[in-house]
Amino acid sequence: MGHLTEMEAFATVVDQGDFTDAAKKTGISKSAVSKHVSSLEARLGVRLLNRRTRRVLPTEIGLTYYNRARRVLNDAGEADALVTSMQSAPSGLLRISVATDFGINHLSPTLSEFLEDFPDIPVNMVLNNRYVELISEGFDMAIRIGELEYSSLRARKLTETTQRMIASPSYFEKYGHPEKIDDLNDHKLLHYSNQSSSNMWKLTAPSGEKRQVRTAGWLSSNDGQFF
Repeated sequence: MGHLTEMEAFATVVDQGDFTDAAKKTGISKSAVSKHVSSLEARLGVRLLNRRTRRVLPTEIGLTYYNRARRVLNDAGEADALVTSMQSAPSGLLRISVATDFGINHLSPTLSEFLEDFPDIPVNMVLNNRYVELISEGFDMAIRIGELEYSSLRARKLTETTQRMIASPSYFEKYGHPEKIDDLNDHKLLHYSNQSSSNMWKLTAPSGEKRQVRTAGWLSSNDGQFF
């Protein structure tokens, strides 16, 4: 920022022809403009301006520097204007990764309203139960269910959901009902192969204690087969 301030002060002096008018243009004192230009000349180790009684003119090197500096300052101004316009009118493709059930039952009904409010933002919603790598796979956001692993990415809680452990009546008749978490070690548990938690169930006991139980098989969410 210091270099840009010096550059802007110098370019304004060249544009206006003297330090007094440059000070009025930039909204700072004449002495501050002079200090910025002197600091720039000291940093570059060259004289950029010929200071005369009534008018200030750039040296040959100063004119060359001015032409490049003015382009840099114009580009910086255009960059600021671009960001401002993007904030006032959001646009661009939004890629979302979301679990299939949640996407169909909860997110899809709100998409039409979102697209109506933001017509310049097309949405590419990918439905799968795989934990995608947001940055390397080009996603802007992902909606995930369950406890999040540590990450430098920003997260915001959307809602709460309830998970249940279920089995068929015939299974309970054959293997009995588990009464506590430790009983699950003697049962045949299934796990989604695409989940990030490997072949483990993460459970919370009524006391608040968090436990993990290893599963014996898995369910592939791609082809619906049990193993």
